[in-house]
Amino acid sequence: MRSPIRILISAGEASGDRLGAGLARAILRRRPEAELLGMGGRRMAEAGVRIVQSASEIAVMGLVEVLTHLPALYRAMGRLQDCIEREKPDLVVPVDFPDFNLRLAGRAHRAGVPVVYFVSPQLWAWRKGRVRRIRELVRRMLVLFPFETAFYERAGVPVTFVGHPAVEEILQSADGDELLRRAGLDPTREVIALLPGSRRGEVARILPRLLQTAAILRRRRQGLQFLIPSAGMLPERLLEEAVRQDGLEDVAVHGGDYPSILGACAAGAVTSGTATLEAALAGLPMVVVYRVSSVSFLLSQLIVQVDHVALPNLVAGRRIVPELIQWQCTPERIAEGLLEYLSVHKRTEEVRSDLAEVRRRLGCPGAFDRAAEAVLSEAGG
Repeated sequence: MRSPIRILISAGEASGDRLGAGLARAILRRRPEAELLGMGGRRMAEAGVRIVQSASEIAVMGLVEVLTHLPALYRAMGRLQDCIEREKPDLVVPVDFPDFNLRLAGRAHRAGVPVVYFVSPQLWAWRKGRVRRIRELVRRMLVLFPFETAFYERAGVPVTFVGHPAVEEILQSADGDELLRRAGLDPTREVIALLPGSRRGEVARILPRLLQTAAILRRRRQGLQFLIPSAGMLPERLLEEAVRQDGLEDVAVHGGDYPSILGACAAGAVTSGTATLEAALAGLPMVVVYRVSSVSFLLSQLIVQVDHVALPNLVAGRRIVPELIQWQCTPERIAEGLLEYLSVHKRTEEVRSDLAEVRRRLGCPGAFDRAAEAVLSEAGG
């Protein structure tokens, strides 16, 4: 009888929690006796991962914002390092979250535990020099985007393109009208999706602007409804309280059916990150928004090396949806972009066609299964 394989999975934010949960389920389908443990949130716990460190304690954004969370980050690293040394997993699988997880990979490497990295850090966008460290620490990189394969091959890092899991989630979507009814919305009226991000810092900076955008849109177009999907690790009550304080009507906070419900919306304002890709796969015409502290933004301008911020634009290789970043991220400009989708049918159809091409480039369903097979292979399974 084979001894159980023990795998430590480390995810540090909401998107990583979803990806880690999908990977965990795929692993356990193949090896039900496998022991999975690590850092994550509710979804990973429900998928069968023993959580030794909650990801919600350390999910932050921005170069400056990280400084205020250093004590929590150090505590989390210490717990995971103790876990590696005490439980001696067969493999460590970091999921994105590079500033933290690359350090964890170094500690696993020093402890003699191999590392398979699931979801590449965006090294092709900034800090490309870190690929040398990945070559030293990581046995195999599992990537979601086809253009990442060539980047790692050139750097001499073993790489496997598994495709993007969101492709499968969208294909499993239910009827759009039914999804809107579940959220308490009227399917016969236009719905605008407002996605303020999954971290507290993002929500604090971006949600007020999105609610101001909603107020502008209500004045300029009758009958609109608004949906705030609660897809992250933040409690729904925090979002609901923000909506109540703003006094807006016809705004629903909905914690289910994500990301499929995005396909039932007429348009959306989406915070830059994984959510933009999920919205693209759902065919949602969007305005991409992003805002951090002024210092973090200015520092990022010195090191970012890509022409686009939004993942759909990066996959397409051109600007297909507008990006309103930092000082451009104002309620007036967001509202203008959304109103264009609502009033110019030709523009909306062009964007939907471009998003369909993005979807085709991201491969076929089965990303979690392919990732699980690669992980188990490297773990000796």
